[in-house]
This record gives sequence, structure tokens and C-alpha cells, in this order.
Amino acid sequence: MKMKLQEHILVPEHKIVPEKEIENILKTLGIKKHQLPKIRKSDPIIQEIGAKPGDVIKITRDSLTARKAVVYRVVVE
Repeated sequence: MKMKLQEHILVPEHKIVPEKEIENILKTLGIKKHQLPKIRKSDPIIQEIGAKPGDVIKITRDSLTARKAVVYRVVVE
């Protein structure tokens, strides 16, 4: 039985942001979608969660100082 990447302890949580939430996130950050850091559609975790180019991904990492660190990336070719 093959383990999913999302289940590995070193892989932070990746989730596709629903389209209706993207505008609020971008407004809060004060940026446009194309200004988000990029993540390629060929990234194994992106393939596993079924994201496609143009999707925004929320990545939640554990942090020693902030407990949880949240970053957003846009999927590109």
C-alpha cells in the first residue's frame, strides 16, 4: 500500500482555495493573483490534490514562532 504525500510528516498541508475565497485573500494581502508565489502543476503534491493552473493553494506549515504559518501559491504550467 503506497502512502500519500499528504500523509508524510514532512509535507505541509496543501489545500485548493475555493474560488469564492480568493478575492478576499488577495484583498487582505493587497496583491493581484499573478503576484502570488508560483507552484508548478508538475509538483507531486499538486498532482495528488488535483489542482490545475490558475488554482490558488493554501499551504499551512508548523512554525516554531507562529505555531502555524500560512502561505498562498498559484498553480502554473
